[in-house]
Amino acid sequence: MSAKKNTQARLGFKTGEHIVYPSHGVGRITAIEEQEVAGFKLELFVISFEKDKMTLRVPVPKIASVGMRKLSETNIVEKSLETLQGRARIKRTMWSRRAQEYEAKINSGDLVSISEVVRDLYRSDAQPEQSYSERQLYEAALDRMARELSAVQNITETEAVKLIEQNLLKGPRRGAAKVAEEADLDADLEADEAA
Repeated sequence: MSAKKNTQARLGFKTGEHIVYPSHGVGRITAIEEQEVAGFKLELFVISFEKDKMTLRVPVPKIASVGMRKLSETNIVEKSLETLQGRARIKRTMWSRRAQEYEAKINSGDLVSISEVVRDLYRSDAQPEQSYSERQLYEAALDRMARELSAVQNITETEAVKLIEQNLLKGPRRGAAKVAEEADLDADLEADEAA
């Protein structure tokens, strides 16, 4: 019996389509196969993650429980870019707790949640250095977001990262003009104190 089946679509997903698999990001359905496992016939989505050089085989009935979804609609992409422009919301809890929350948001597969992590962990050149673990989480979130923007808007990942960074700089206290403004203000205060 043939392992491959000529099925082109299942549950609204079709071969050749880009999808988001929450714990791995953007992948492409390369085939829908039928395999026999322990005497049962199973239909499987074959999903390729080219950047990670990885292929997943996911049983069709498991799609909903793992949270696989189509790429975000344009309005969700716009909302995620607007989220980047907001003020960073950093809870006053221990880093290990926050790191778990950030990890959960990244693996949720929700583009707006991922953009919140990018926004909250972003550091401009004028801000203090990030710890290694902060940097790792930031880069993971940035990569997930850039891959989805790239696939949705049909641009390169490099262009997607530039788009993300442009939106981050529109946020409060992030742009070069704001940093210069604050430096001028500090200089004025020092001059007033010296007088």
